Amino acid sequence: MPDREEVIDALLDDRTYHIEFNGHLTNHAKHAVVALAGLGVPAADIKAYYDAYAKLTSYGFGLEAPKPDRHLITERNWREHLGQRTSFWSYCDFFDRRERELGLAEVLRRYVPELLPGWTGSFTHATIHLGWALDAGHRWMAIEGLAYLAFSYSTCHPERARPPREDGAPVDSLLRLAGAWDEHRDELTHWVAGLLADTSPVEDGRIHPELLRSGLQFRIARTLSEGHPLFYDTPAWTRDDHWEPLYYAVTLLYLARPGDFVLLHLITSLYAVERIAEHLPAEQRRQAAVCFWIGLLGTVFSGADFPHRAKLAALHRIFSGAVDEDARDWDTIVGRAVLEEEEHNPKLVYVLRRVWERAGRRSVYRVAAGQFTATPELPPSFDEPPTA
Repeated sequence: MPDREEVIDALLDDRTYHIEFNGHLTNHAKHAVVALAGLGVPAADIKAYYDAYAKLTSYGFGLEAPKPDRHLITERNWREHLGQRTSFWSYCDFFDRRERELGLAEVLRRYVPELLPGWTGSFTHATIHLGWALDAGHRWMAIEGLAYLAFSYSTCHPERARPPREDGAPVDSLLRLAGAWDEHRDELTHWVAGLLADTSPVEDGRIHPELLRSGLQFRIARTLSEGHPLFYDTPAWTRDDHWEPLYYAVTLLYLARPGDFVLLHLITSLYAVERIAEHLPAEQRRQAAVCFWIGLLGTVFSGADFPHRAKLAALHRIFSGAVDEDARDWDTIVGRAVLEEEEHNPKLVYVLRRVWERAGRRSVYRVAAGQFTATPELPPSFDEPPTA
């Protein structure tokens, strides 16, 4: 009988299924393996979850076989096909070759700085794939993550960032942005609505048409493509090599709308960005924080809304100094999470328990971990077949 590590390694090394299904929906199976393994689920149960997910995901579709590539990806042309969603397995072959030649550390140093501005592509799942592969220490899953970042690349335009402003901490930046929304809510809501009504970037090739079918991914890509001056006031805290205050701010944002499917992804992808940044030189780690902040704002703005400052400030007052005395409540939260068919929930619990453990048992992470999400209903655009 294979031991637990062998079962997990075999699942993360599996190449039976494509990275997406029904067009742009991400194959989350390996993300779930990492989360369930981190939560202590027995190997047989992880394998059973993986097999059941492959047959029927929570969206009602099964996973699909690998798609044929349209291009051979090489060192000469790998940038030319970024975001074109055409050649995932060829990108895998390319990064596999480069890793064998250079080693993973050097591949990450060379290629991630150019790929990370596209971290919101595929609704952050390519970033999660790479970051969680590094968390698990799994070579092939990391190769897939690099390939998926290239395949689904959609830039957040960090080159537009302005010199750092003194915001203090991420929570101060969050409250500043919430205040801007309170003051200009009608104006900003109309700005977003106007952007989303303009599909010309799809028609002229700047945004892939499959993202329009997604709805959500088009909103995020369109908002980040256009950009807003508020995105680029780079906070001074991005120069710090300390991630916990950013987790705190993002978790408060989630608690302002508990169970919000979009905001949950900002927590699980932040964990991925941090894991990726650990493998980069100091200056590139700072750039990773800038990319994350711009992408976060584009994602939240794209919903044409922002939590009110008063609510965020009240949550900050409640949780800024709150600490748990013991870990007993986690048993219930983890027990619920591992029963969930919606794999985003064990991922949320896995990340927030890890952060809770290293951040002095701050109660905010335990409370947020118990706020589960539900699989969203697919938009009417899914009545149309995938574009690629």
